[in-house]
Order: sequence, then structure tokens, then C-alpha cells
Amino acid sequence: MNWYINGVTMDTKSSSTSLLGDGARTCLKLCEKIPLNIAKIRHHYYLYIGSKRVRKIWWKRLLISWVVGWTVVSLCIFWYMSSVASEKRKETLTSMCDERARMLQDQFNVSMNHIQAMSILISTFHHGKNPSAIDQKTFARYTERTAFERPLTSGVAYAVRVLHSEKEQFEKQQGWTIKSMDTLEQNQVHKNGYTPGLLEPSPIEEEYAPVIFAQDTVAHVISFDMLSGKEDRGNVLRARESGKGVLTAPFRLLKTNSLGVILTFAVYKRELPSNATPNERIQATDGYLGGIFHIESLVEKLLQQLASKQTILVNVYDTTNHSHPISMYGSNVSDDGLRHISTLNFGDPLRKHEMHCRFKHKPPWPWLAITTSIGILVIALLVGHIFHATINRIAKVEDDFHKMSDLKKQAEAADIAKSQFLATVSHEIRTPMNGVLGMLHMLMDTDLDVTQQDYVRTAQGSGKALVSLINEVLDQAKIESGKLELEAVRFDLRAILDDVLSLFSGKSQEKGVELGVYISDQVPDMLIGDPGRFRQIITNLMGNSIKFTEKGHIFVTVHLVEELIDSIDVETESSSKNTLSGFPVADKRRSWGGFRSFSEEGSASSFSSSSDAINLIVSVEDTGVGIPLEAQSRVFTPFMQVGPSISRTHGGTGIGLSISKCLVGLMRGEIGFVSIPKIGSTFTFTAVFTKARCDSNEFKIQQINNQANAASSEFHGMTALVVDHRPVRAKMSRYHIQRLGIRVEMASELHQGLSCISSGNTTINMVLVEQEVWDNDSGSSALFIDNLKKLNCEVPPKVFLLANSISSCRTSFVNSGVCTPTIIMKPLRASMLAASLQRAMGIGNKGNTRNGELPSLSLRNLLLGRKILIVDDNKVNLKVAAGALKKYGATVKSADSGKEAISLLTPPHSFDACFMDIQMPEMDGFEATRRIRDIERNVSNRIQHGEVSAKDYDNILTWHVPILAMTADVIQATHEECTKFVERGSIDEDLLARAPLPQDTVNGFRVFAVDSVSLVAESVYRSPARLVGI
Repeated sequence: MNWYINGVTMDTKSSSTSLLGDGARTCLKLCEKIPLNIAKIRHHYYLYIGSKRVRKIWWKRLLISWVVGWTVVSLCIFWYMSSVASEKRKETLTSMCDERARMLQDQFNVSMNHIQAMSILISTFHHGKNPSAIDQKTFARYTERTAFERPLTSGVAYAVRVLHSEKEQFEKQQGWTIKSMDTLEQNQVHKNGYTPGLLEPSPIEEEYAPVIFAQDTVAHVISFDMLSGKEDRGNVLRARESGKGVLTAPFRLLKTNSLGVILTFAVYKRELPSNATPNERIQATDGYLGGIFHIESLVEKLLQQLASKQTILVNVYDTTNHSHPISMYGSNVSDDGLRHISTLNFGDPLRKHEMHCRFKHKPPWPWLAITTSIGILVIALLVGHIFHATINRIAKVEDDFHKMSDLKKQAEAADIAKSQFLATVSHEIRTPMNGVLGMLHMLMDTDLDVTQQDYVRTAQGSGKALVSLINEVLDQAKIESGKLELEAVRFDLRAILDDVLSLFSGKSQEKGVELGVYISDQVPDMLIGDPGRFRQIITNLMGNSIKFTEKGHIFVTVHLVEELIDSIDVETESSSKNTLSGFPVADKRRSWGGFRSFSEEGSASSFSSSSDAINLIVSVEDTGVGIPLEAQSRVFTPFMQVGPSISRTHGGTGIGLSISKCLVGLMRGEIGFVSIPKIGSTFTFTAVFTKARCDSNEFKIQQINNQANAASSEFHGMTALVVDHRPVRAKMSRYHIQRLGIRVEMASELHQGLSCISSGNTTINMVLVEQEVWDNDSGSSALFIDNLKKLNCEVPPKVFLLANSISSCRTSFVNSGVCTPTIIMKPLRASMLAASLQRAMGIGNKGNTRNGELPSLSLRNLLLGRKILIVDDNKVNLKVAAGALKKYGATVKSADSGKEAISLLTPPHSFDACFMDIQMPEMDGFEATRRIRDIERNVSNRIQHGEVSAKDYDNILTWHVPILAMTADVIQATHEECTKFVERGSIDEDLLARAPLPQDTVNGFRVFAVDSVSLVAESVYRSPARLVGI
């Protein structure tokens, strides 16, 4: 029975559907319309533009219009980019000019503030002290040391106010005569021609302003009367009346003959209020402090501080008289006409100053605009040329396209026909084959003698081999078409390996080959992944090992990748003492040597992606014939075998390993091998799963299907002693025994085990001795049994013998004459081991078995009294399914058509579940299910609205019988259709999600094995519809 839909798939789809909002749906609709619109555009283009008539008439005009239009566009782009470049050049000039003006103004304000501060200093220490604390030497030294605080001044001088009545006494006190400045203003002198003694005395005035203190740089102005000069007199009088700094007009400085200005501050006797009158200020004046600014040198020094000094030219003007501005700095050099004017404010409201800036060089050619416009024009011309060539060839391309479309449709039709043929052939082969296998399985439940059982098992083996071949061919076809996908369901890794061991246990016992499995304790109990495909990989690898191994062992180990990277305690040595059977093996480390997971980069990327990711590494080790060196390169090639003799001797298609490699790749893993001829082979692969956490319902199912878990509670508190001299084999035995909850002690020899028992430190309930240890020394075996009987124990330990073959055990017992212990046949599995211990120790289930199978009374109780409807048009399938369910206590009703199923499932009815075949004549399972759901929905609505009485419908308010889909079909379309039905609630999601049945045979459609009927039983038992209270 094929369970197409699993819980994880449905949960994912339902959650993704719920996340889609209105906006997302709108986008999906638009995306669906895009191909239609493109097809319409292509059709109209081919009909109108691509026709020959339009090309001949309009193409030349269109090409000319294209060229002219893009030429105009290129010119517009050139004009725009040139304008942008010119505007940017203007902005650059504005920024640079404003920056220089701001720096010059800031520096002037600093100097002006310091001069004003010096005026207060003179008022305090010269006029406020008697005698004065300042003389020429002190003033010169102070001004020299503080010159850095006045970056724009070339000198500072102080002139005292002297009345005419005080002149004679002042000149006697100073020792020099007050000189006039008229002669200097009329006849400008230079440094070499300047003699202060030859200057004329100042004429008689009401008051004088002789310079008494001066900085060394301007010491030549001492004794000059500042009121004797016309420009200076006006500035001095204006400064004392206003109380603010006053600037002179630009003039030629003494000695240097260069252009400069003087900033004058009045020095008052006392602190005046801000609203003092001019007369009050004149009366309170003591003197005048002036700062001399050498404009040309100071501006030049300031501009040198800027890196872009050479790019622009700067002129500074005194524009107090707009009609005749005075040039204070700069020269008249020709420019490109681009000029910027920045206003300067030096603190004197009567004097106006401006800074004129212009670029030194002419503007460069706008190469960016030129190249861009030309480039666009060239590209447009190339596009026009390409479009012209395209139009000339579009007709041929369209014709080729239509031809290719026809060929594509034919290929798609052929591919669909091939897929349908493959699915039909597979279905038609599986249906009778599964019927044969199902009837054979039911035949095994009857009383058969040994010969009849052998015949039936032979027929079953042949049938299963044919089904396996069909599965391999279908898988290879899916791989080639890229349609092979993995499921993501919850599964028990240990239970799967137990099932695989059961599959190969008969062959291993016949050959006398030891078969074992060991899973690390760090591997989680439950994983999320594809259990069927994982089982397929293990089955392929173990099947090959069974084929080619005649002696020794086959050993399967499962670890976390992190264990092998971080620990060196994992057995990887190839010595005979450290193997399962004592035969030498190929070193398994070489089989994973090239894996990315074991490289530094691979390990870093693999383990950091998700905390729930489980990276497993599985090794299958055998002591077979090995693979010849010349054939190892083609091991994973499909349909390739080592040689013709191998195919004739062992059979097989040669595609198992290639399919396994593909499946490993889908599991985000790698596969490799190492093989030594006449020694053996070891195949290793990695796979990535997700850690799962079981809820209570999942744990119930696991308990029902895994008898080891159901019986494990019976062994809690017990202790077992394992006697084996091979560490690897002893470790494997301990792993299986500990799964039953039994504490395990280890001993390498019988006498060591006897010492452990007799010590009394631990109560040993059972002793499991390896057959090889038992047979090595019959005398020690007999002595061991005798000593056990002599122990002073209430219940002596029960002795078990672990053997590979029952015949070899009987032979050894006959030869030795030792009392026969209870034999446990290997390979060890939790369910088999639990049953053997229960029977031998008299605990738990002690019922008899038929044909080697264990009973399942709990399942019979679950289905006892349940009525199940099976709908299938194949009579053989009906018999097989009915027999399988009746075996577990169910009452089964059969129907051979969808119409009959509708009539039987129309409420009211007494069915607890329905198994519905998908492919049936007249009405398939989908249509029948859809109609059943409509009927149930209609009846439920009528009951809830009070239109009909619930008593007429067995007092059930909501009718919804669980319907389980069955099919032998393997195509993806059937799977997708089942998914849609689950999303709509037509097929029962709960059953499909919680009953992932394996692909063995009991029923007629990829049906479940007898031990898997428990899943169906548990699903029916847990169904929410009409099973409440069971």
C-alpha cells in the first residue's frame, strides 16, 4: 500500500500556503500573465513589424529618424553636461573665494581684538600707574613677544595726547621734539633716505599726538605727531569720538613704500559707559594706539597657507569710494570672464572692502561632455545597425522558432508517453507481482511442513528480486530525468538497521558469515529524513557484501562525523585482533580520506550551519573477495560490473552503487570506498539529517512496532556478562544488549568471567558467551558450567551462547559433551534478542510462534471489532488486503468499484476506515473520495442545522470516515494529486502523516509487510473519526 503523503510534506505545504498574503497572490497572478503578454507582443511584432512589406517601406525612414533623433539627443546631452561643468566651476570659484575672504577677515579680527586689548593694557599700566610701569623698552619687548597673536600686523605704536600747554614740558621729559608728518606725506622717502633729525617740528596746534612707544619694526615713527597728517588726524579724531577701531585708507608706508593701512583705537583715562557722548570721550582721551597692517605681504602670507593658491587670482580693494576703488592687493591679469566678489568686513563701518577672485587659467575643454555625447551617438548608431541586421534575419529566426516549437512539442509528447508507459508497465507488473507475494505471505501463515515452507520462501525470494529490479530501473530513470526527490519524515535509525539485518540474516547464517551492526550512543534515537532511501543505500551496500563474502564478517558502523574528527578512540585499525571476526580488513580511514567533511574548510562549513543538523558517517566493512584495482574506477558507473564472470556468478544489474551515490548526494553527503583484493572492501558514506523530538503519539507507534522497546522495561535492573576476547565484537554485543536496558559487564575469558560472578560485587543475571570462546577449550566450558552450579545464589545466572550457525553449535555440543546452554542466533537484533531472553528466562511474552514469526496480540486487540472497507477493482488485491487485516482482528468488507464505495460509505454506516484504490475503471479513487466527502459534508451540515435528526445517523454530528489512498503508481502527478486531496481534507491527513509504511508486500499495491500492519492498526486506532472511546 503506497502512502504518498507524509506529515512533514503536508505541514510544510499548509504553512507555506497560510503565509501567502493578498500581495503575494497578486504577484503570482501577474507572473502567470507575463508569458501570455510576451506571446501576444511576439505575435503582433511578427505580424506587423517583422513582415517584409513593412521592412521595405518603413525601415529606411525609421533608421533615418533614429539617427537624427539620437544626434539631437547627443547635442542636448553635450549642452547639459557643459552647463553642469560650468556651474560646478563657478561653485568651486565661489567656495574658494569665500574661504579666503573668511580667513582674511577672521585673522584681521583676531589682530584687531588684540590691539584693543593692548589699549586697555596701556590705560591700566601706563596712565593708571604713577610712575608708569611701561617704557619704550618694555613696550617693544612685549609687542615683539606677542606678535604671533596679531598675525596680520607689521607693527604697533602708541601716541599720547599732549595739549599745547603741556608741549614744552613733554618735550623736555622725552628729550626730543615733536615732529610733523606733512613733509613725509608730500615727499615719500625710502629706508636709505630717511633721517628723523632732519624732519620739521610739528606746527603749533591746540593738541598733539606724538608717538612715545613703538614696536621695533616701526620704531622710526617715535616722536611723530599723528595729528599733523591729514589722513591720520581724521582717523584719530574719529576713533576717540566713536570709541571703536578706525581704519585709514590704503597709503604708502614709511621706509618700505608698500601699501598699508593703520587701525587706530583711543585710550581713555577711565572706563566709559556705552552711551557716552563724543565730548565725554574726547575729554577722557589719554592717547591713541595704532596697528600697522602691511596689506600685500599679509595677504600673500595668508594665501600661501592654502594648497590651491595657484589655481585662482585674488585682488583686495578698498571700495569706500565706489567710483574710484583702491587696489590693496593683486594685479590686473587677463581672465576668462568668470569672477566672484566676496565682501570683507574689517570692523570700520565707514570703510568698505571687497575680495575679487578669478581663475588663473582658462577653462579646460569639456572632454567628459564631448566623449559622453559622442559615445551615446556611437552606441545609438550601433544599436540601429544591430536592429537593422536583426530585422533582416528576424523572419528566418521566426521560422526556425516555429519549427523548433513543433519539435519541442513532439519531444514533450514522447517524454510524457514514455513516462506514462513506464508508470503503466510498472503498475501492471507490480499489481500481479504484489498479489503473488501477498498470497505467498498469507500461505506462510498456514500450517506447512518444512519442504512447503522452503518452496514458499523460494517463491517469495524470486518475487522480491523481481520487484527490487523494477524499483532499481525506475530509480535510475528518475535519476536520469532529475525527478528523484527525498522525503522528510520522522524515523528510527536503529529500527531500520534492525530490519536490514533481518533481511540478510538468513543468507549470512547459511554462509557462516558474521553479520553485525554498531551505532554510536551519540547518534540520536529519532531523525528527520528519508528512511526509505537510507534503507535502500544500506541494503545495496550490504547486499553487495553478502554476495561477495564467503567467510569472515560484514560489519556496519554508524557514528557522528564529529566523533571521527574530534576523537581517536574509534576503531580504525586493520589488524586482525581489532576486527569483528579476526580476519584482516581494508583500513576504513582510506575510504573517507577525500571527503570534504574531514577537511578544515568542509568541517567548518558543515557543522556551523545548524544546531539541529546531524552529520552521520556510515561504514559497511566486509572480508570478501575485494574489487580488482583495474575495476575500481568504474564502481559507481551505471550498469557496469567488474567482469562477465561476476555477473554470471552473483547476478545483479550493476546500478545499485550508482543509485546509492546519487541518493547520498541528495542527502548532502559523500561516498567512497577502499578495497584490497582477497582481503575485503569498506564502503563509507556521509548523510545529513535533522534531529527530531518524539511526542507521546510517536512514541506509542514506536513501542508497538519495535518489540524491543515494548519488552525493554522487563529487563531494567538486570546485569549481563559478555564473554568475548575480541573487543570490537564485544562492543557490538554490548550495544544490542544495552538497548534492552540491561547493564553489561565485559570479560575476555571464561575464567575471568567466573571471577567476576563469584566476586559478588555485582549480581549477574545472565551470561552471554561467544561461540568462538566456548569452542576453544571444552574443558574450560565444562568447568565454567560446573562452577556456576556451585555458586551460592538464589537464582544462578542463565548462560546463553552467541552463535552464527545452529548446526555448528550442535556439532560442538555433541563433540564436547558439555551441557547445552541456550543458543541466541546472530546477527543480534533488539527484538530477536528480547524474545530469546524472555523465553529462556521465563519473563514477558512466552507464546509460541508459527513459521518463525512472533505473535502480535496487541495489534489483534487494536483491530478487534473494527470494520474496514477495502475498495479495489483487482480481486487478488482485495483478497490479500482483506486477509492481512482479518489476521489482526478486523472485520473487512470489499468493494470493487468507486460507485459501490459511495453507496457503502453514505451515512449512516458502521465503517471505521476505508482503503481506496486510486486507479479504477468508470470512477477512480479521487472522484469517489470527492463525492464521499461532499455527501458527508452535506449530511453534517443538515444535522447541525437541525434539518434531520442525529438519531437517524447514529447520534454522530460530524461524519468523516478516514480514507487511505492505495496505488502502485510511481509518477509524480499522482503524488501531487494526492497532496491536493490532503490539503482539501478529502484524504485523511492524520493517517497519511502518521503511518509511513515501508515498501514491502502484503497488499496488492506497493503494500506493507506483516510487521508493518501495526502501523495501519495504530492509524485506524488513533483516527479521530468514529473511533473516540475505543
